[in-house]
Amino acid sequence: MHLTENVRQPTTPRFIVETQHAAPSLGSITNTWLLSRLCYNSPIIMASNSALFPRNFRKSYPVAVRGEGCWIIDESGRRYLDASGQAAVVNIGHGVPEIGRAMAEQSSQLAFAHTSQFHSIPAEKLAERVLALAPPNFRAGGRVYFTSGGSEATETAIKLARQFHLESGQPDRYRVVSRHQSYHGSTLGAMTVSGNVARRAPYQPFLAEWGHVAPCFCYHCPFDKKFPDCAVACADDLNSFLSSKDAASVAAFIFEPIVGATLGAAVPPDGYAQRIAEICRKHGIILIADEIMSGMGRTGKPFAVQHWNVEPDIILVGKGIASGYAPLGAVLIARRVVEAFGRGSGAFQHGFTYQAHPVATAAGNAVLDYIESQNLFARVQPAAELLRKELSGLESHPNVGEIRGLGLLLGIEFVKSKPAREPLPRQSNIAERIRQAALEQSVLTYPTQGCVDGLNGDHILLAPPFIISPQECRLIASAIYSALQKAFPS
Repeated sequence: MHLTENVRQPTTPRFIVETQHAAPSLGSITNTWLLSRLCYNSPIIMASNSALFPRNFRKSYPVAVRGEGCWIIDESGRRYLDASGQAAVVNIGHGVPEIGRAMAEQSSQLAFAHTSQFHSIPAEKLAERVLALAPPNFRAGGRVYFTSGGSEATETAIKLARQFHLESGQPDRYRVVSRHQSYHGSTLGAMTVSGNVARRAPYQPFLAEWGHVAPCFCYHCPFDKKFPDCAVACADDLNSFLSSKDAASVAAFIFEPIVGATLGAAVPPDGYAQRIAEICRKHGIILIADEIMSGMGRTGKPFAVQHWNVEPDIILVGKGIASGYAPLGAVLIARRVVEAFGRGSGAFQHGFTYQAHPVATAAGNAVLDYIESQNLFARVQPAAELLRKELSGLESHPNVGEIRGLGLLLGIEFVKSKPAREPLPRQSNIAERIRQAALEQSVLTYPTQGCVDGLNGDHILLAPPFIISPQECRLIASAIYSALQKAFPS
């Protein structure tokens, strides 16, 4: 029996119940954030010899000094197998000398030119190449807006969608609807359209409430249904939302084709993405595909939406576009959106100092050169099959609920009860304990809590470089098995 066919009938997640009634109060949101911190109850470690403001004062961080292939080496010489691709960023591997040389050459010629006055050759070249990888509606007349990362890409898309409707004579459209359990970035606009409860909680007073619909998450279906009998009810939840929440004010719908960090590589069933696109077309809503994590080949195709032949209006890219060699993101804009600006004001009221940076886009071109010369997109599926094969032995573990994903974007969810798909107590902090135990085996993973209802539910994400070898796949599986033995002693 496939894991998604288990008998469990989940209860409706709390985040769905809350939004069906009154919005949670600021006090309850604050309590949510405080609860989320209880899992990190170790004493504060304040590094005395560092001037950096760390992500977490309760952790000590080794100093990375070198990268080689799928490995990172710290200043002591210890080697770490990068099974997470450093948050699904590193596609081509660490330490590829061609990338650094291309960046150095570009910086020696032209390091910076402000886009209010100049375009640059590397930016123009990379835009053409990225559009050539995109769905057909981007290839003739589409454009690319380069940013310094994924959060900036989301911010840009929100403003693009708003101004598109202004240019089209629909000034009442401004809301960008998204899904619960989504994550689209850490800036305020990106956080507004994100549905990650814990990450939103401390900043809730700053965030607009534009609306969220049900996630597409078969393992914990918010409607207690099973595919295919469900007829993708989670997609039709968008239709229900629009029918009751003033569709005329909705400018765009943003979704992750494969939900990465928050749900641990949850893949939609066939028909979901197609139905979402159909609903958006019917209501005149811009469809934004957030491919910051899933794009640039990580699923085996340039963009995950291509697995379902869906043509969004905007595609967001980050992470893998420069494989971590430079801060770079991109917004791919389909022809119909571009033409609205051409017919209208002709100017986009938005900009960043470092957009389309010559050195960053030179890095993007060099990464694409390397991908093409090494045929790396074609290596994703065979590598993914090897990794899944090595991980398959973990599925019999009583606390491994599901191993899911597409290509080299994989998630492993840990549960208290496999038949009931019951999450582990949040305070046990299993995802972090798995990470720490795998780290003892020198394997780096990406842990997250909250996949079930925003607070509960533990998983780790695996997203190694496309060059991962069979031996390295075995090392990943062995480290996770060892971590399970430590986290769940019999």
